[in-house]
Amino acid sequence: MSAQQTNIRIALASLGCAFALSGSVAYAITDRATMLDEMAISAGRQFPIWSAYRDLPVMRVVVGGANGSDGGIAGSCPTSVIAHTDANFGGGSFIVQAGFAEMESAACSYLLPAAAFPLRLDMTEMIFATSAATVQTTTKWSVMVWEGTPATGTLKYTFSSDAKIIPHIVLPPGTSGVNVQFLIDPNDPDQMYLNDNGSHTFSIGYRIDDHNNQTQNPCFVAPPSASNAFPTTDTSGLAQPSQNWINAVNCGTLGCPPGWKTFAQWPTACRPTGDWVMRATYTPINCAALQGACCIGTGCAISTMANCAAAGGLYRGDGSVCSASICLPQGNNACCFAATGGCVNLSYQSCLGAGGTPGPEGSLCASYVCFPTGACCLSNGTCAGGVSPSACASQGGNYQGNGTTCAGVNCPAPVGASCFPSGFCLILTQAEAINAGASWAGAGTLCTDANGNGTADLCEGNPADVNNDGFVNGIDLASVLSAWGTSGGAADINNDGIVNGVDLASILSNWTG
Repeated sequence: MSAQQTNIRIALASLGCAFALSGSVAYAITDRATMLDEMAISAGRQFPIWSAYRDLPVMRVVVGGANGSDGGIAGSCPTSVIAHTDANFGGGSFIVQAGFAEMESAACSYLLPAAAFPLRLDMTEMIFATSAATVQTTTKWSVMVWEGTPATGTLKYTFSSDAKIIPHIVLPPGTSGVNVQFLIDPNDPDQMYLNDNGSHTFSIGYRIDDHNNQTQNPCFVAPPSASNAFPTTDTSGLAQPSQNWINAVNCGTLGCPPGWKTFAQWPTACRPTGDWVMRATYTPINCAALQGACCIGTGCAISTMANCAAAGGLYRGDGSVCSASICLPQGNNACCFAATGGCVNLSYQSCLGAGGTPGPEGSLCASYVCFPTGACCLSNGTCAGGVSPSACASQGGNYQGNGTTCAGVNCPAPVGASCFPSGFCLILTQAEAINAGASWAGAGTLCTDANGNGTADLCEGNPADVNNDGFVNGIDLASVLSAWGTSGGAADINNDGIVNGVDLASILSNWTG
């Protein structure tokens, strides 16, 4: 990923139509609404669009099987679901990582008790999305599975889309998303079995093999967000920085670290602010351990106590089952009232009934901050103090944490397009541009090449410099005078078909000597 990558924040609500088809895909999107009402900046990346729609389809890819039958996920042991994200795979809020380039990969590692191995990996899932796309997008992709981590483990399985057995990701124009599920037909004898390599870890990853429209080197110009689909992270903050991975392209010293790196190994300017919206379903081969309901947020899955803890969930006890209320907060928790700014410890249902906003389970008014404020770093490098996270986001800022002040934070300098004498363009701070001998175009400017000629529009130079030597001087004046009254070629500075006084005026007004 380049330092100029763009992220887009979207919201997707309620699981839509899902079809399980072997080697094919079908889905529907309906009742979509778009609200262009939120701006945010996180880790130097732009989040320009907030959108919402009611149907998030599922693309379920099933490979193998003698007759292509999808008989469901079978096995003598109960299955377990593990994820680092708290995102709802049936809908909710997501951040589109719109700087993600071709051949870059997103992955998650999952640490389990040793007793969970060997295991069968039943299904992988990840949400891909577009935001305000102007065209239908087709994305070629691969899913990968490791014993251990992507950096040090063994790559055991790789499956790539081919539009025949494994379909490409195809999303319509507009704001769209899809939960890409991949599994082997449970009736097929060849399953994805994983052993413990000593790390008690397995990993899954998704790679973009071919964007719909990358167009240029992603180190200099991010893939156009209006014509590509991207992987997503959640909006609740980064919970597992050492378990989320990126395999980034090599953009040199001015880019983000290349190769497999965890989010924790990335500098703040490159690091996504949430966990990948990815999860895995697996079945242990040995199932002697007792199991019960495991709550991750308000979602529920049957799991062992150890597996539930590894997934960051709350175990409800051996023999407990998933019910409509088991994952709702138990007992009294903090309940926040926006009208008064006050807090009362109430049950989940009582809080909602009273018009309040329930805090997380275990929260109490004595220690829970209902309406946090802190410092907000704005895109121009300045700081706004005493603002809420949402107010910071609406100003395109990066919230620095509850209770922080502008005196105690160091807001990063703004970045913008920087033009080198050769016409090469990079996104740098003003100080970096000066040190590198480039001309800084200003905060927020981009290396956009709208005419597709290979040079950023801001770096195409002065048309009055007829001989392109970097100066407007007597040589250029002589060129205009010698071509006077003709079509003139480069001497026709305003391209009106004749070299005349308009072109002479352009020379004089841009004179550098």
